[in-house]
Amino acid sequence: MRTTARATRDTRAVARLAFALVAMVSLATGISGGLVRAGVPTPTDTSAWIGPAVAAHAFLMICTFMGTVIGIERAVAAKLSLAFLGPATSGLAGIALLAGWPTAAAWLVLGASIAFVGVNMLIVKRQTAAHTVLLLVGAIAWATGCVLHALGAQGGAVVPWWFAFLVLTIAAERLEMTRLMQRRRGSATALYLVFSLMFFGCAFAGLWPVAGGAAFGASLCMLAVWLLCFDIARRTVRAHGLSRYMAICLLLGYLWLLVAGSAWAATSLGWPLRDTALHALGLGFVFSMVLGHAPVILPAIARVKVLFGWAYYLPLSLLHGSLVVRLVGPWIDFHSVTWGAIGNAVAIGAFLATVAGSAAAWHFKHTTSRTSRHGLPAKH
Repeated sequence: MRTTARATRDTRAVARLAFALVAMVSLATGISGGLVRAGVPTPTDTSAWIGPAVAAHAFLMICTFMGTVIGIERAVAAKLSLAFLGPATSGLAGIALLAGWPTAAAWLVLGASIAFVGVNMLIVKRQTAAHTVLLLVGAIAWATGCVLHALGAQGGAVVPWWFAFLVLTIAAERLEMTRLMQRRRGSATALYLVFSLMFFGCAFAGLWPVAGGAAFGASLCMLAVWLLCFDIARRTVRAHGLSRYMAICLLLGYLWLLVAGSAWAATSLGWPLRDTALHALGLGFVFSMVLGHAPVILPAIARVKVLFGWAYYLPLSLLHGSLVVRLVGPWIDFHSVTWGAIGNAVAIGAFLATVAGSAAAWHFKHTTSRTSRHGLPAKH
């Protein structure tokens, strides 16, 4: 029995490592593609994969990185081995894309998104609540975007659906964490109207870009205001330690969401703010949420505990500071886009290093503590 349990643990550890490696490939290549778009020169030995990474930057970052990570988190919540087929497929889609098979990658991600819808339907059946239903709606948004992408639709019709998937997933997570808070009457109705407007914007983005873009941008602004008014981060920002750090990440993200929504609507009306809309949303909002939630979510999905400390504020500061340089700097110096993008990439790398270091610190601290309790000398 002991041998069987050990083999099971080893198998799960290998599976977690495989998922992490595949997700990191998508993240690293997606970031590389974004850097090239921002004007950073590339080494000549990257020509085999850098072209697909540049052309499919959004696909890699949203579908094969975030889709895989979120899929793993939902699979863990579902407690069903088959639920991991979805994130495994989306991870493989990133490899297929980089290998030069974009059509296969598109259909693999479509399969992963459909599987993700199925997992969320199962979770809703087990627990029908506002946040689980919203997670299902976000999954449907991702699948809708993937259907359009697989059928060859233009990016303007596809990307809003993909971003809606991320935004709705984050909103659902916030609803779950603040579900016990007492809110004003009508706040829930207002939130559902915001999501309805968001779906209207996504649906019309390809058919009627002006109305669709304006509606989608307005929905992002309205969601940002709702979160700033009703999220528990308004209270926990006055706390200490991890709670304060998370609240700062959330509140900064909500401000960037407001910027993104304004820029998205303005872009649909002809203003040259597309880069601001995409990266205020993708980096300022989504990655700020990643930085804030990772210390809590990692122990649940990766069985890795972290020791929170002041070092977490370094990548957070670099992410938001470099994003300001990237989005505001071009009005003064065009090269600010390149330097800001480099800062964004360094911030994400620094965050990964911080997480790894804090996990090692937690392991060292608790190993030392257990050794001391058993009366044995600590190993150094």
